[in-house]
Amino acid sequence: MNFLRIALASLGGTVAYFVYGFAMFAAWPSMKTEFKKYPNVYRSEESMMKVMPFGMVGILISIVVVAVLYARIYPGGGDMVAGLLSGVSFGALIGLFVVCVFAIHNYVNLNIGVKLTVFQSVAYFFQWIVVVAAIGLIYKP
Repeated sequence: MNFLRIALASLGGTVAYFVYGFAMFAAWPSMKTEFKKYPNVYRSEESMMKVMPFGMVGILISIVVVAVLYARIYPGGGDMVAGLLSGVSFGALIGLFVVCVFAIHNYVNLNIGVKLTVFQSVAYFFQWIVVVAAIGLIYKP
């Protein structure tokens, strides 16, 4: 494993995560509206900003973990297309994992509706495809 490349891939994946996340909320305002229907479950935007650094650290750590897993599973490298394709396929697996362990799990444990659960599932599934595709494009052994 190339630790410098893992670090660069993690940084690229983190940028992709936030760019996609901001674009998703901008392109899909009904998802933000759906979150606001549950003020007793989710923090206000103002309150979120106070704890946002903890969330950002958690996201960065999760992306580093995925980059390390990617490096262990796809050690051969390859060209840019191979990196992109392996990133997309591994991203789909990570996305499915996140949907099951986060979105569906939250539906069971939190008092939220099916519509918000579907919004989260779709958004997070594709977000992780984008993140791991970025990792796949950047990481080379």
